[in-house]
Amino acid sequence: MNQAPVALFVYNRPWHTRQTVEALLANAEAKDTDLYVFSDGAKNDSAGKAASEVRSYVSGIVGFHSITVIERETNFGLAKSITNGVTQVCQKHGRIIVLEDDHVTSPYFLKYMNEALNYYEHDERVISIAGYIYPVMERMPETFFLRGADCWGWATWARGWELFNPDGQKLLDELKRRKLTHQFDFDGSYPYTKMLQNQIAGKNNSWAIRWYASAFLKDKLTLYPGRSLLVNIGMDDSGSHCSSAMKYEGEMTDIPVQVGTAAVEENAFARQSFITFFRKSRPYLFVKVFRKIIAVMQRRIGMQ
Repeated sequence: MNQAPVALFVYNRPWHTRQTVEALLANAEAKDTDLYVFSDGAKNDSAGKAASEVRSYVSGIVGFHSITVIERETNFGLAKSITNGVTQVCQKHGRIIVLEDDHVTSPYFLKYMNEALNYYEHDERVISIAGYIYPVMERMPETFFLRGADCWGWATWARGWELFNPDGQKLLDELKRRKLTHQFDFDGSYPYTKMLQNQIAGKNNSWAIRWYASAFLKDKLTLYPGRSLLVNIGMDDSGSHCSSAMKYEGEMTDIPVQVGTAAVEENAFARQSFITFFRKSRPYLFVKVFRKIIAVMQRRIGMQ
């Protein structure tokens, strides 16, 4: 099997990075996989020590077919780091599996990703492969498709990444012109349009919302596993782009996910399951956000 290279994006979380790498090494395919580690430069002095610890660790990684470490001299930030890194690897290899430093994977993650990349390589309807599924209540099919793209443990081909549009304003304008914002927001159950507006306004620097919008507007599909093949261990406020309000706990499968059984069309049942999950989660998220605000206010008062 043609093994896709893995691009791992790291910054200043040595413990998380170690967990991610060790889990990936537990995949039987790791020994035949080329690993690219993109290490971002420290944003400030306070992040410097931890960023150096990460670089010290990744420089000693063994167990993959090859290991290439790219150390940024300046702080790119997650969005620039990922978009540049994915472009670089896709140009060289034509395909890529993408992980961040807090994505702990199942021993069957690489098997699923590579099988799916090979199976759907020439199907222009499919833009990417996702390794994570929200912890919905319903029993999902073995695999299924949804319109758009996702960002936790994912893979694509050069042909898919070529469709990425970094211009958030153009994406938003087209969503509005085609009257797709309600559908883009999973029938109003999650504020993806607001996230895109915030990206345009400089309130966030999300590459992921632009990746989702790019795929959605091209009417492309992403393959999802019916059982999650990774967990995100970074929802502890240690990351630069995470919040306790986004804590989507779930279980990681300990058995392989079979590829090739799904009809290549958006799965209406799965879409509705996501909508139900988003709607039920929103009150929980709002409570978490409120508690976070109160905690910050209390700390500020204590500092005065």
